[in-house]
Amino acid sequence: MINLLSVAKLPIDSWVTDGVNWLTKNLSGFFTAIQNSGSTTMDGITNFLTAIPMPIFIIALALISWLLTPKKYGQPLFILIGLALIANQGLWSDLMQTLTLVLMASVVSLVIGIPLGIWTAKSPKAYMVIKPILDFMQTMPAFVYLIPAVAFFGIGVVPGAFASVIFALPPVVNFTYLGLQQVPTDLVEAADSFGATTWQKLFKLELPNAKNTIIAGAKQTIMLALSMVVTASMIGAPGLGRGVLSAVQHADVGSGFVNGIALVILAIIIDRFVQRMNTEPVSAPKLPKWRKLATWAMLAVIAISGIAGSITAHQASGKKVNIGYVEWDSEVASTNVLAEAMRQHGYDVTITPLDNAVNWQSVANKQTDATVSAWLPNTHKALYAKYKNDVDLLGPNLKGVKLGLVVPDYMNVNSIADLTNQANKTITGIEPGAGVMAAAQKTIDSYGNLSGWNLQASSSGAMVSALDKAYKAKQPIILTGWSPHWMFNKYKLKYLADPKGTMGSQESINTVVRKNLKQTNPDVYKVMKKFHWTQNDMQTVMLDIQNGKTPTKAADDWISSHKSQVNAWFK
Repeated sequence: MINLLSVAKLPIDSWVTDGVNWLTKNLSGFFTAIQNSGSTTMDGITNFLTAIPMPIFIIALALISWLLTPKKYGQPLFILIGLALIANQGLWSDLMQTLTLVLMASVVSLVIGIPLGIWTAKSPKAYMVIKPILDFMQTMPAFVYLIPAVAFFGIGVVPGAFASVIFALPPVVNFTYLGLQQVPTDLVEAADSFGATTWQKLFKLELPNAKNTIIAGAKQTIMLALSMVVTASMIGAPGLGRGVLSAVQHADVGSGFVNGIALVILAIIIDRFVQRMNTEPVSAPKLPKWRKLATWAMLAVIAISGIAGSITAHQASGKKVNIGYVEWDSEVASTNVLAEAMRQHGYDVTITPLDNAVNWQSVANKQTDATVSAWLPNTHKALYAKYKNDVDLLGPNLKGVKLGLVVPDYMNVNSIADLTNQANKTITGIEPGAGVMAAAQKTIDSYGNLSGWNLQASSSGAMVSALDKAYKAKQPIILTGWSPHWMFNKYKLKYLADPKGTMGSQESINTVVRKNLKQTNPDVYKVMKKFHWTQNDMQTVMLDIQNGKTPTKAADDWISSHKSQVNAWFK
C-alpha cells in the first residue's frame, strides 16, 4: 500500500491562484462591466434611499407596518424608536448603504437560488452535483471569498455584494429543494390525472405548497447577507460594517456596540416584514380596503420623496477624489486631516478604509486615487516592490518614523539582546499582515535569546488595550511599537535597543497615487504632492481622537489652528 504521507505536497494553492489569475486576465472586460453596472445600480439605490427625508422614511415605514398588522402596535413602535435611535447616533447614511448592500445581495441570491432549488428538486443528477458545492460554499470561511472578490471586481460595494451572494446563496437553494420535496405525493398524482402540464404543476401546485418553506429559506439568506456586511467592509464595502470593523481594530467597545445595535435593529425590521409574507392566509386577518390604499399611499410618498430628493441632490459637485487608508491610528489621523482640508477647498472626497495589502492593490488598479499610508523603505518594502510599476511614489508626507519593540519604562530591560523570559516570552503585536509584524518575526528568528518566543497577532486597538491593562498593574509587556503614536503621549514607554537592526532603520510615511493621476486630475496630484506635516502634528490629532473626538472633529480642530500650513498645500 502506498504511503500517502510520502506523496509530494499537491500545489493546490498554486492551482487556485493560477485559476483566479486566468479568469482575471481573460474575463477582465466581463468583470469590469459587472463592476460598473453594479456600482451604478447600487449607488443609485443608495442615493435614492438617502435622498428620502429621514422623518418621512421613519414615519412612513412605521405606518406601513401598522397598516399591515392590524391591532398590533409593537412592530410599528419598534420601527419608530429603532430607526430614530440610529438616526440619533449619526448612522443614517451608513444604514442606507448597508440596506442597499443587503437588498442587492438578497435579490441576486433569490433570483439565482430559487431556480437552482427547483432544478435540484426536479433532477436527482443536478442535486448530486449542486449539493456538495452548496455545502462547500456554506462551510468555507467567509473571509476567503474576499480574495477572489477583490481580484475580480476591485474594492467597493460590488465585491462586497459578490462575496455576500456566495455566502448567502445556499439556504434558499436548500429550502426550495426541501419545500418542493415535501409537497404531498397524492396532490401531484391528482394533478397528473387531470392532465396538468409540468409548468402548471410547478406554479399552481408545488410552489404554492412550498411557499412557507421557501420564504423561510429566503429569511435565512437575507440574514446571512446581513451578517456579511462587516466582513465585506474589509474590501471597501460601505455601511455599518465599517463602524464595527473600525471599533474592533481600535478596541472601541462603545462604538462597536452602537454600530452593532444598528445592525440588530435593521435585521429585526427586515425579518418582521419578510415574516409577514409567511403568514398563513387562515390566520391573517383580511385587510380593509382603506388600509391597502393607505399602504400604497405611504409607499408612493417614500418613492416620490426619494425621486425628488435625488433630483435636487444631483448637482455638479467639486472635483472627486478617493483616498484609501488603513485603520491604524496614524493613518486615520493623516487621512482625515487631508480629506477635511480638501473638502474645505471644494473637493468631493471619499475616504475608504481597507486592509493594508488591498489598499496598495486598489491604488495600483486605479480603484482609489491615492493613499498617504505608505511606510517606506522597510515596512511596506514588499508591497512597493510588487506594485511600483503601477503607482507613483510622491515622497514623504511625514519624516522620522521609527519602528521597534517597546516596553513600559518600569521594566528593567533596555535591549532586545537582554530579553530572557519577560512577559511570558510573548511579543504583543497588531494585524498579521502589517510590516511591523514581519519585522518582529524576523527579530525573533535572528536573536538567539528569543528562541521559543511567541509573536501574538491582534490589532492596533487590542494591543493598546493590553498595554493599558498591563501598565495599570505594572506588569511586563513587550509591544510592536512605532512613532508617531499617541500611546507615547499617554504612557511612559521606551524602545528596546536593536543591535542587529532587524526592526529596521528610521523611515518615513509616504504618499502614493495611481499611475495616471497627474494627467487626469492635476489639481489633486498637486495637493497630494504638497501634503506634509510633522510627528507632533500627527500625535496631536491622534490623541484628540483617542480622547473622544471623532476623526472629522479632530481634523477640523487641527486645521483651524494650522490654516497657513494647510493653505500651502493648495497653492
